[in-house]
Amino acid sequence: MRRRDFATGLLLAAATRRGWTREQAKRHRIAIIASRPVALIDDSPVFQAFFEELRRLGLVEGQNLTIERYSGGGRPEGYADLARQVVNRSPEVIVVGTNPIAHAVRTASSTMPIVWIGVEGIRDGLAASLARPGGSVTGVDMNDYEVWGKRLQILKEAVPSASKVAFLLLRDTWELNGERLREMSRRLEITLVGMPVKVATPSEYQRVFSAVSSDRPDAIIVHDRGDLLHQRQLIVELVEKNRLPAMYGAREFVEAGGLMAYQADQGEAGRRMADDVHEILNGAKPGDIPIYQATKFAFTINLRAAKDLGLNIPLTLLATADEVIE
Repeated sequence: MRRRDFATGLLLAAATRRGWTREQAKRHRIAIIASRPVALIDDSPVFQAFFEELRRLGLVEGQNLTIERYSGGGRPEGYADLARQVVNRSPEVIVVGTNPIAHAVRTASSTMPIVWIGVEGIRDGLAASLARPGGSVTGVDMNDYEVWGKRLQILKEAVPSASKVAFLLLRDTWELNGERLREMSRRLEITLVGMPVKVATPSEYQRVFSAVSSDRPDAIIVHDRGDLLHQRQLIVELVEKNRLPAMYGAREFVEAGGLMAYQADQGEAGRRMADDVHEILNGAKPGDIPIYQATKFAFTINLRAAKDLGLNIPLTLLATADEVIE
């Protein structure tokens, strides 16, 4: 081999190695921990918008981005172990779907960047403020407390005779917010009866529904916390079995046959989360990225479910629906 050809070969090899290194440096790795099954993560509206926005920003899974998906299975008692496992794999960012998962990840690592979607992050101790969260958490706050007032109001319009309403939610949420929720319901002349779930298992849901049936509620409201989505089909079936008009906190319950849902715009939430991930991967600190508070909401109603209940939905309420399922 001539000396010039040998030197040229070395230069080409070095350039190839530099190019390979640049390509490797561009490849990022993030993790998602959701309460819903892994197989359903990509089908949820919030994550559909999340992935679409990432692609728009130039982060394409399988090319310059690796995404690891995990499910908490709607079992908060297992979140601590799962969070430690994911943190130990050292992703650059962890995207989380509920407050308890965010707390579990933050306990496992005080420095791991977290992009979170949940409720009342300031009151729950996840952030110092919306404008400057501080710490390792940023993301989307679903403006939960005010939204529950709207959900109760819609339920009252759909069922004007409702004076006693059961509220299905996880026990820690009821312990934290029960009194505030009861105070809100009293303004609508509604008595709120808590249905706190201790552990998110089918037998526990069946036990809770059996216990509350003796209270003879006129309707039920189901919390929007992601941990409940894992058992949404069972919850809808138990609600139907008890012949209760229901307001749900997520559209997925209506897709499963539930009556109606009022929920923050999932597409907007997903896009905001993707923007946060993009900023962090480009060097921003989570504590410096403002938390987005949801301002857009959608009301979905299932007329088939209303018919099965013998419920006549007022035309004035139907006119406000963003989506009507026939």
